[in-house]
Amino acid sequence: MRKPPRKRTRRAATASAVVSSLLETAEAVEARLEAAVSPLGLSLAKLGVLHPLAEARGPLPLSALAERQHCVRSNITQLVDRLEKDGLVRRRPDPGDRRGVLAALTPAGEQAYAKGMRALVETQQAIVRTLDAGDAKSLKSALDALT
Repeated sequence: MRKPPRKRTRRAATASAVVSSLLETAEAVEARLEAAVSPLGLSLAKLGVLHPLAEARGPLPLSALAERQHCVRSNITQLVDRLEKDGLVRRRPDPGDRRGVLAALTPAGEQAYAKGMRALVETQQAIVRTLDAGDAKSLKSALDALT
């Protein structure tokens, strides 16, 4: 029985270690970001729906929100249900499509979005500050190469 060359085994182990490290790091970063917005009554998913509404500066169809979030409409419907219950979003009929529904930020939603984005940016900056400038640039280049 012939064993594979050592380089191939070492490379596979290294590839596995790199991917595992990448996934563990992504999970840790996501947890830190979630922890930053959680005290505000938000989650990254909720903030992900508030963002396009704030950027649009007006109501958007739920189908457009689903498309921007790369998810099915039922997920957006549930998120909008929660945001509406929290008083951050309101639904209204779409005048251009009698079957359609639009979502719009409420004034409380605008405030929550602004606070959530401040918390998110501060946490992102704190994460990046743990790296020196050269490491941050190298990491960005390496991540860009993977996408």
